[in-house]
Amino acid sequence: MAEADEEQDAKQLAAVRVAINEVDEQIVSLISRRERLVRRAGALKHDDASVRAPARVEQVITNVRGYASRQGVDPAVVEETYRAMISAFIEFELRVRREP
Repeated sequence: MAEADEEQDAKQLAAVRVAINEVDEQIVSLISRRERLVRRAGALKHDDASVRAPARVEQVITNVRGYASRQGVDPAVVEETYRAMISAFIEFELRVRREP
């Protein structure tokens, strides 16, 4: 690979990384919104089982896999990401429920 090509690739990679950082900031903003909604939902639930709600988890997974397919995104990546996020939010919601 020529030095000029490597320099061009490095510039393109830097630009892609800037764009990824911008997307990450947007994602964190949406996670913040989701957290506020989880807090509200948690206040309406009466026990830990309703927080864990495995049927609801599977409904969300089905939904996001469908969104991914329609947008041309790998549904497996979306599912794995959501399962991790949902797990973290369940633990968060359980902690919030136990707060005085």
